[in-house]
Amino acid sequence: MDVKDLFDDISKYENKEVELEGWVRNNRNQSNFGFIDFNDGTYFKNLQLVYDKDLKDFDKISKIRVGSALRVRGTIIKSVGSNQSHEMKVSSVEVLGDSSEDYPIQPKRHTREFLREVAYLRPRTNLFNAVFRVRSVAAQAIHEYFQSHNYVYFHSPIITGADCEGSGQMFKVTTLDMNNLPKDKDGKVDFKEDLFGKQAYITGSGQLHGETFAMAYKKIYTFGPTMRTENSNTKTHANEFWMIEPEVAFCDLEGIMNIEEEMLKFVIKYVLDKCPLEMEFFDNFVEKGIIDKLNKVVNSKFVRITHHDAITLLKEAKVDFEFKPEYGEDIAKEHEKYITEHFNGPVFITDWPKDIKAFYMKLNPDNETVAAVDLEVPGSGELMGGSQREDDYDKLIKRMKEMNIPLAGLTWYTNLRRFGGCYHSGFGLGFERLIMYLTGVENIRDVIPYPRTPNNCDY
Repeated sequence: MDVKDLFDDISKYENKEVELEGWVRNNRNQSNFGFIDFNDGTYFKNLQLVYDKDLKDFDKISKIRVGSALRVRGTIIKSVGSNQSHEMKVSSVEVLGDSSEDYPIQPKRHTREFLREVAYLRPRTNLFNAVFRVRSVAAQAIHEYFQSHNYVYFHSPIITGADCEGSGQMFKVTTLDMNNLPKDKDGKVDFKEDLFGKQAYITGSGQLHGETFAMAYKKIYTFGPTMRTENSNTKTHANEFWMIEPEVAFCDLEGIMNIEEEMLKFVIKYVLDKCPLEMEFFDNFVEKGIIDKLNKVVNSKFVRITHHDAITLLKEAKVDFEFKPEYGEDIAKEHEKYITEHFNGPVFITDWPKDIKAFYMKLNPDNETVAAVDLEVPGSGELMGGSQREDDYDKLIKRMKEMNIPLAGLTWYTNLRRFGGCYHSGFGLGFERLIMYLTGVENIRDVIPYPRTPNNCDY
């Protein structure tokens, strides 16, 4: 059985013998008895095992090292200690896998930097055990939200010929011999010799492909890995990360904001309900008050403000910002912080200057802004970004030409406007950003099992 099954109905097993398999978190032995902190990974808290001199192999058990894998049998009894309600009085212990003296995860506080160096072992610590369980539960919450609202889960391609953002920050895919590249008559690499017969990339977004399925299913969402070549070493950027990208036909900007707000509240409440022990740990040891912060979001009404009005607010603020806010320009982290603190909650900032947004966003009647939205949340800044998509074929073509987006490779995308197109909207949510927000963990490297960042591709 699992330790979680045991604790889910502990009274049922009181004074009964059970068999468990798991690992040693700590082994504290004295002359006549000892205690093992036992964890099988299914439950956040440890089960305390108590063994005494009456066991014939007491001395052997007392020398079992931290990290060892065990099979234990014993009786579940009420605990006389104050840290747990029940414990196991051990009748037998079998070592299934020994752990050597140099096992790195000893029962002491380790720095997160050190644990990144032994990432294959860090899920065995309290912090990362909690983080990655919340990651799993949050993923399930996302699927449950969309599946219960008639969305189709769309698997967008990982290998693509389309650059969604037009930024060129995409990894190249090739089967060509890099030490002996074929050249065409102009001396350029001849991609006709490549596997796909042309330049191919690893996707930076599933949005464009997602729009094609939204035109058939009305509501779709993607949830998968994306990769970008951005050479950034900040706490919030990684070269491989997961994205959730819903796309909804017959939905305008107001409608997509409603969906963003509803979905985020659903996921937060789901995690709070399903991971009470983990959230209590984060509240005590990672970010004080995080449970109250998240409950406040669930029960709040998100503010909606235009980019123009947000800049006006910042300009009128009696704050000496490092970066001066300007109309027509992006907003900085310090601006996001001020805005969310000013409104004391999450804020949708809408109608952004067209020159700092992507080609596919719908041009507003003023011809200066687009129907785009960013969701700013207290403590984390931007959490989601979305827009109403440009559904006017001629305007889209004009915009792509203005931004030097190659038309030839995106005919399939622009044709959506010719073949029964409609107004539609979507947004992107960086999954790791969400996990950072839910846990209070500040570095993206600590919410991805094996982070891929500049100069770091270990494991």
